[in-house]
Amino acid sequence: MFRWATIAGPVMGVVNVTPDSFSDGGRFVAPASAVAHACELAGAGAAVLDVGGESTRPGAEPVDADTEIARVLPVISEVAARVDVPISVDTTKAAVADAALRAGATIVNDVSAGTADPEMLGVVAGAGAGYVAMHMRGEPRTMQVDPHYDDVVDEVAGFLVERLDAARAAGIADDALMADPGIGFGKTIDHNLELLASLPELIAAVGVPVLVGTSRKTFLGRIVDEPDPSARDDATLATVVWALERGAAMVRVHDVRGAVQAAAVLGAMARASVARRGMVETR
Repeated sequence: MFRWATIAGPVMGVVNVTPDSFSDGGRFVAPASAVAHACELAGAGAAVLDVGGESTRPGAEPVDADTEIARVLPVISEVAARVDVPISVDTTKAAVADAALRAGATIVNDVSAGTADPEMLGVVAGAGAGYVAMHMRGEPRTMQVDPHYDDVVDEVAGFLVERLDAARAAGIADDALMADPGIGFGKTIDHNLELLASLPELIAAVGVPVLVGTSRKTFLGRIVDEPDPSARDDATLATVVWALERGAAMVRVHDVRGAVQAAAVLGAMARASVARRGMVETR
């Protein structure tokens, strides 16, 4: 049975096995390339490898389950045989999740939080797998068409609480659950910044570990005036540090090495701060 408490670090590495992902579409579509990339991310310190076979970028067209399975299964099975790092499958389809879990994945990262496929939660529960429930307004093709919220933090938190309750009702263990506010998924720049600014409030509301995925996203490009997604790793790192300092349990990134190093320094600084407080209190 999967438990998030067993994960060794706070960094999830992205392995896109797609021809059309916004950041690295086509670079790792060949299984051998994707496997090599996954092993490289594991070597850089990724605590989870997130393998996806369908792009969820704004405007992306969906693919059928058979296509998605054909993309991810060879990668998942080979990576599982090569590295001792938990593998997540990034999918909204129960059939893909089931095949991936049988091939060696132990986590399902579902950007629809179980709303796209009514069979998803049962598949995850039956496998004793981990589950990430993410908030998304609409679907990838339409999610960035004038998104509106009266209170984005309250509405995202409320949706996630509802979907986490549905996951528990389906039989997924509470300590196998993680929530993701879905930065960039049906949100404006201001919505994304408000969610990041309110992370402690959101984490307290959902009551499970929270994953934050900002890596190379468009809102960062607009803030720093960088149209090339692959050149946004420095901007991403600022949000990684921000999120981890404010209680995020995990960050999902393309540049694993930078995030792992940042997390290590934050941890060392936090330990030094605790030690210093102890010295002052005992004087």
